[in-house]
Amino acid sequence: MTVRIQFHMTEIWPATASLRPVLEKGAATALETADRPVSGEIEVSFVAEDVIRELNRRYLNQSGSTDVIAFDLGDGAELIGDVYIAPEVAARNAEELGIPEAEELIRLVIHGVLHLLGHDHPEGETRLASPMFRLQEELVQRLTGAVP
Repeated sequence: MTVRIQFHMTEIWPATASLRPVLEKGAATALETADRPVSGEIEVSFVAEDVIRELNRRYLNQSGSTDVIAFDLGDGAELIGDVYIAPEVAARNAEELGIPEAEELIRLVIHGVLHLLGHDHPEGETRLASPMFRLQEELVQRLTGAVP
């Protein structure tokens, strides 16, 4: 069973192209945590902040920007989904947290793929202690040594 992962890097954030190998590794590492064999296709797109804001409003009924949105498009038999990441928001998050932008982008790829695998978390501060966030951070920690 295999999952094809497509990355769509955009000119709005040229650094994402150079990070492609480690971002692909992040997605693959998250997929390895699946509790069942999975096959399908995932598309990860890096989009401008106004695009993710509109996706957030239109499909999630939320106002404002967010850093990552994942849409599970599968029927249960195959893993099919889209992950949208806003590098501008990721850069602000990284600055606030005092971490490299590459680390935050890895985190967001992992976060989106975990959602596609069926993981979820509560809203607010309690999300940081959720099983999904603990797994996410374990995977980020495993990969951050690979960041160029």
